[in-house]
Amino acid sequence: MTHISSPLPLLGWREWVQLPELNIPHIKAKIDTGARSSALHAFAIDPYRKGGQRWVMFTIHPQQKNVEVSIECHALIKDRRLVTDSGGHKQRRYVIETPIILGQSVITAEMTLTNRDSMLFRMLIGRTTINNHFIIDPNASYLQGNPDHLDNLSETST
Repeated sequence: MTHISSPLPLLGWREWVQLPELNIPHIKAKIDTGARSSALHAFAIDPYRKGGQRWVMFTIHPQQKNVEVSIECHALIKDRRLVTDSGGHKQRRYVIETPIILGQSVITAEMTLTNRDSMLFRMLIGRTTINNHFIIDPNASYLQGNPDHLDNLSETST
């Protein structure tokens, strides 16, 4: 097996990320090269106007299998697009743009907002977000590290 040396950081198939502008200190994300766009779990999605701009308020449960913790988020609406999910269902979703911290890297990414309550991961990072920023090792997890205060919790190993 030949290993390719790259100046790009390495990601596993799942990683911890931070979304500072949305006040989300940590969220587990699935790295999905089969998905074009990135998606963030959101419910109670409510668009509004602020200073002549279109914004959206939404709530998120950032932890898997935990609906007790919720965070209210506000973001400028970048677009509204028709997205086809992995099951072939079409849904019109709000699109926001926000910085994502992945290890030592900070990238700005577009994200669609959708209810992912039935999905294992609250966030999905698609190929347009990771393109030209990272190399993916599909056999590894959490190559960019775990949040310090969660290192000893069982959630980090699920």
